[in-house]
Amino acid sequence: MGLFNRNKDAHKDSRNPAEAAPAPEEQKEEKKGLFARLREGLSKTRGNMTDKVDSLARQTEKIDDDFYEELEDILILSDCGIKATTAIIDELKQQVRQKGIKNGLEAREILKQIMIAEMDIPRPPLKWPMVMLIVGVNGVGKTTTIGKLALRFQGIGRRVMLCAGDTFRAAAAEQLTIWAERARVPIVKREEGADPAAVVYDAVKSAKANGADLLLVDTAGRLHNKKNLMDELDKMRRVIDREYPEADVRCILVLDATTGQNGLQQARVFKEVCEVGGIILTKLDGTAKGGIALAIRQEVNVPVWYIGVGEGIDDLQPFKAKDFVEALF
Repeated sequence: MGLFNRNKDAHKDSRNPAEAAPAPEEQKEEKKGLFARLREGLSKTRGNMTDKVDSLARQTEKIDDDFYEELEDILILSDCGIKATTAIIDELKQQVRQKGIKNGLEAREILKQIMIAEMDIPRPPLKWPMVMLIVGVNGVGKTTTIGKLALRFQGIGRRVMLCAGDTFRAAAAEQLTIWAERARVPIVKREEGADPAAVVYDAVKSAKANGADLLLVDTAGRLHNKKNLMDELDKMRRVIDREYPEADVRCILVLDATTGQNGLQQARVFKEVCEVGGIILTKLDGTAKGGIALAIRQEVNVPVWYIGVGEGIDDLQPFKAKDFVEALF
């Protein structure tokens, strides 16, 4: 069993009736706004991948080997990866044969449905209280992501607390403190160089004492080797298991979409040392190779929980495969 593959019983939802869901018309407006931001955030990928797919589809009157080869090139150059691209093309060929598809525009619609199916790994239900160990290399946007998560969960009535578990990087705790102040949530921290497991111990005690629903733990992004990383995460996990057995613990990996295949390699490494339960893909608005979302799904088989499509607070959005593909096309 992996370090982070242990589920706990759900706790009763303690949200206030005053924090009820918006009215249906408000939900529609909110969804429209989120989709518009998602579509705008994926504009570079759309220009690099889907515009080329559209052009190919319009020019193709007969589905043949040349069509599949050109489509394969487009997907690979968009960082979909060899494995995901091969799976998509094989499935497309099969459906084109079965359904008697004759032209590129019809094939394009089938392609969309295949891409949705490939990426549609449902996120497991959230259980409370929860501890999220946020992992990832330096520079991927971990601190900002933690701040946005704090605001998101606080906005639905959850009591959130932050833990500055990255005691190695200079100013890491200070940066996280800025987000804690912005989100108006408490933070537990110690001096630079302190034992991360000791900070987690303090945070767990405080979370329990204050009835927190969610404890977000920042972790070091620059450790010497995989054994060092494993040891640090294992120490944190032992503390949580001993002091907070009722909590559901998830290891969430933050990846920078602009790093493409390098990010995919990071996902492989982290999956080796801990049971990664979900991925947050940041900076999708800064890359033309958003196909990395497909590559991650196929290569590491871990659900993408959230995607970042801009700098704004609301630009960290829950990942929904259908919305993602519709925004691309």
